[in-house]
Parts: sequence; C-alpha cells; structure tokens
Amino acid sequence: MSSVWRDFSVSTGVAGFVAVLVGFTSSAAIVFAAAQALGATPAQTVSWMWALGIGMGVSSLGLSLWYRQPVLTAWSTPGAAVLAVSQGVSLPEATGAFIVCALLIMLVGYSGWFERLMAKIPLALASALLAGVLARFALDAVGAVAHAPVLVLAMTLSYVLGRRWWPRWSVPVVLLVGMAVAALQGQLHLASVAWTWAVPVWVSPVWSGAAMVSVALPLFVVTMASQNLPGVAAQRASGYDTPVSPVVGATGLASLVLAPFGGYALNLAAITAAICMGKEAHPDPSRRYTAAVAAGVLYIALGLAGGTIVSLMAAFPQALVLALAGLALLGTMASGLAVAVKDEQHREAALLTFLVTLSGVALMGVGSAFWGVVVGGLAQWWWTRRPSASN
Repeated sequence: MSSVWRDFSVSTGVAGFVAVLVGFTSSAAIVFAAAQALGATPAQTVSWMWALGIGMGVSSLGLSLWYRQPVLTAWSTPGAAVLAVSQGVSLPEATGAFIVCALLIMLVGYSGWFERLMAKIPLALASALLAGVLARFALDAVGAVAHAPVLVLAMTLSYVLGRRWWPRWSVPVVLLVGMAVAALQGQLHLASVAWTWAVPVWVSPVWSGAAMVSVALPLFVVTMASQNLPGVAAQRASGYDTPVSPVVGATGLASLVLAPFGGYALNLAAITAAICMGKEAHPDPSRRYTAAVAAGVLYIALGLAGGTIVSLMAAFPQALVLALAGLALLGTMASGLAVAVKDEQHREAALLTFLVTLSGVALMGVGSAFWGVVVGGLAQWWWTRRPSASN
C-alpha cells in the first residue's frame, strides 16, 4: 500500500471526487425512479443505494489496485431507465431477473466472447465513440450558461487560466471556484446534508418467465451495448490495455452477489472513467489508477451512508455539476477526436460513429453508443471490402 500512497496526489483525489459527483448527480434520480416503479419501499430504496455504492466501490477499488490501471465501474443508467418503465413486474420478480442478467454478463465476460468482439473494433471507431459520448457533456456545460451565467463563466475562466498557468491543477481550481461562486450566490447547501447509515434489505427472488423477457434480457442488452461497450472504448482510447474478459466478468459477479439487495446491474464506466483516465487527473498515466481508487473509496462511503444521497445531490447546483463535467472531460474528448480522424482510412467511418453517438438516438431500447459503432463499423466494412471476382 505504500506504493499507492506514493502514487496518490491531490489531482487524482479530486478527479476521483469529480467522477463520483458526476456519476451520482447525473443519474441517481433514474435509479430512484426504477426502484419506485418496481414497488420498492423507502427502506428498500436505501438498500439499492447501499448495494450499488458498495458494488461500485469495491469493484473499482479492487480492480484498479489489482491491475494498477484506472478501472472505474458504475451502475447501468440505461438499465435503470428500462426498469423505470417496467409494468406489472414485482420487486421479487425483478430480483430474479437481476440474477439472470448478472449470470449472462458473467458468461459473456469470462468466456471471452465480449473481448473478441471488442478486438474487431478499430481504435479510430472506439475513439470516435468515446468522443461522441463525452461531447454531450461538453454541450450540456455550454447550455448551462443560460441558467447560471456567472457561475459557469467563472468556472470556464478559471479553467482557461488554469490550463495556461497550472495545468495539473486546473480541474481542482475549477471545482473550488465553482463551489465559492455557488456559495456566494446561496446555491451551495452543504449544511443541509444529513448523514445517516444505510441498512441492506434482502429481497428473495421469484422466477418469472415474463420478468426474464421484459426485464432480464433488455437489462442485459442495454448494459452490454450502452455501458460496457463505451467503457472498454474509453480504456482503449486512453491507452490502457486492461484485460476485458475478467473485468467484465467481475462486474457480473458483483451484480450477482448484490442483486438481492438492489444491485440490479454493474458495468464498466465510460464518462466518469474518462475523468480518471485523462491527463488532468495526473500527467503520469501510470499513476492515474489512484483516481479510480479514490472514487472507489468514496463510492463505498456513499453506499454505507446511502440515506444521505438525496440531500447530497441537492447540495450542489446542477449547473455546477454540468460545467465541471464538461470542462473536466474536454482534454479526453479532444484526444479521442484526434485519434479518430488521424488515420485517413478510418476517418469517415469514425465521423459517422461520432455523429450517431452524439445524436443520442435510441432504437429498440438500445442507446446511441451501440448504434454509432454499428453504423461506423458497417460503413468501414463496405468501403474497405474486397470487390467480388464477378465485378
């Protein structure tokens, strides 16, 4: 552990904090909606946050320390959206579906099927996929100017100055400036955060064929296509060669263990992971894993204090979170775009991948990240395939 302390720095700690802040505030409301749609009681909803926080924290902490690379996991946000619109499925039936989904993730992970699929995707398309996912946050940051111009412009100015004079500390400075401005405007409410411990609640699974079709399979598909796919792309685009199969399998195993407590689906993170893998976290790529370690510790803390999450989310104004995420991800997005268009052979296919991913279009319940790869991959195959002998 002494080597971890040596590798740790203020910038990696702040990157981990920003990743957790963005991860929770951007989609926790969807998770709450999913729990309520399945009829969860308030105590069971808190248990969901406990299970997800512990699952993300332990897996991020363990995998990052094991591989000495930034491996950040997250709950399945599109999966929560699927659950939020589920009808006629009880919480015990959904719990059985969570277990089946976890087993499927373990199967495609540990078998190597998913890794072989990822190996067929060119780096240019993977980089374009990552850039398309991150560009949405940059656009949201720009849009936040209309709602909180002083706050967002002050954070942007601090980022511009920081990139010139103190590039390593630019994101921490942006966070501090944002908190200071928000406090002066009366928009930061840290005093209202109520710290209470979470208590896990066991829900015995019930096996239902209808739940397998309406919950387990859609949850598995969107988690793999819309979450794990861009998660691996983020690692590759950032120059990390973390083994895909054992990591994806580990997220399935964590989901399996925590499913009865509300851990419906865990997967590789993409957006929050990019915060930990960017040069803003640390100039030395070999030390950025400590950002994911810091995020893992914070996730565990938030999981243990699951009852505080609602008040914690309310403490930070939304414009601060949007601006912080957009500015923190600019460098990683720029790097992804640079790699995407560098090779002329893949440039147009990468551009199609970027545009479809950025569009946010969802077809058949599957998000734009998956369709971006499909469109770009098919275009690249068509343009580079050998003509038949008859031609």
